[in-house]
Amino acid sequence: MRAAELIAPLTFRIAEMPIGDPGPGEVQVRIESVGVCGSDLHAYSEGAVGSTPNVYPMVLGHEPAGTIVKTGAGVTGLAAGDRGALEPALYCYHCEFCLSGHHNVCANIRFLSNPHHPGFFRELVNLPEANFRPIPREMSFDEATLAEPLAIALHSLRLASIRPGETVAVIGAGPIGLMTIAALRAARAARIWAVEPLEHRREMARGIGADVVLEPGEAVRAILSETGQRGVDCAIDCAAGEHTTGQSIQLTRNAGRVALTGIHSSPFVALDGSAMRRKELTIFNVRRSNHETQEALELLQAHAAWFAPLLTHTRNIDQIEEAFAIASQYRDGVGKMIVRPYRKTGVTG
Repeated sequence: MRAAELIAPLTFRIAEMPIGDPGPGEVQVRIESVGVCGSDLHAYSEGAVGSTPNVYPMVLGHEPAGTIVKTGAGVTGLAAGDRGALEPALYCYHCEFCLSGHHNVCANIRFLSNPHHPGFFRELVNLPEANFRPIPREMSFDEATLAEPLAIALHSLRLASIRPGETVAVIGAGPIGLMTIAALRAARAARIWAVEPLEHRREMARGIGADVVLEPGEAVRAILSETGQRGVDCAIDCAAGEHTTGQSIQLTRNAGRVALTGIHSSPFVALDGSAMRRKELTIFNVRRSNHETQEALELLQAHAAWFAPLLTHTRNIDQIEEAFAIASQYRDGVGKMIVRPYRKTGVTG
């Protein structure tokens, strides 16, 4: 099968990879669509994701959807031709963290798209049947790729205990920020501010549910003014920029919460410790998702019209360098870029 391997910063090659039959309890899936994630872009442009360096060659991609082509021994309830979203995390289910329900920080986790664990920018993959989530007939593969980032957004809201009627500021309206705004809308947040430097993303944020969209330079003053200097109940940093975490702290009320969903380029981040202490803020670090994928698929199905405008671009696997260049440079009004590993023709967007 063919796969797109990242072999150096900004450089892919198309290579042949072997794949055997699915083992007991596994399904073999033809990968139809994969979303390009912010962490993929870190690996592509910076040679690392946070403090985890790339190990070349490596196959990125962890927002996949596809079609079962084979089933292994003992698989029940699934068959060739079934369509689904795929979960990229493989848990051990027996470490102390899995046993306490914290599967997303499993001590023995294998996350497909990390070094030594090839991701989904390839034509075929064998996965445990539990990692295959069937999708309804009316849901496209491109739409189904949004389940993985939407599950992260849902996890962030659960972690930060967002309640109906609360006020929230979302910093960064890239794909994960837009997913977070949609999740907040579904959670009946009273007012949602989106803070984003790019005009086309501000418009996407407004379309998916933000009540107010702001440029970063005006955000703190505007939000504090509108809330009578109180601040928001929770700020969610989906940008992880040089100043966005500090901005989140400034925007949040006394005894409020800050959730850090984005991945900082540097492992060390400057924080206003005095403001955090004075306000007695609670800081939540978001690590992927923890079994929220089915809820994400149900939200995608229930509100397809919310998400459709985000799916702006597609490229086939032979054009993956172009896809990553567009996504990393925020060109051409890009929202979510989709790569199609199996399809050989067709370019839109």
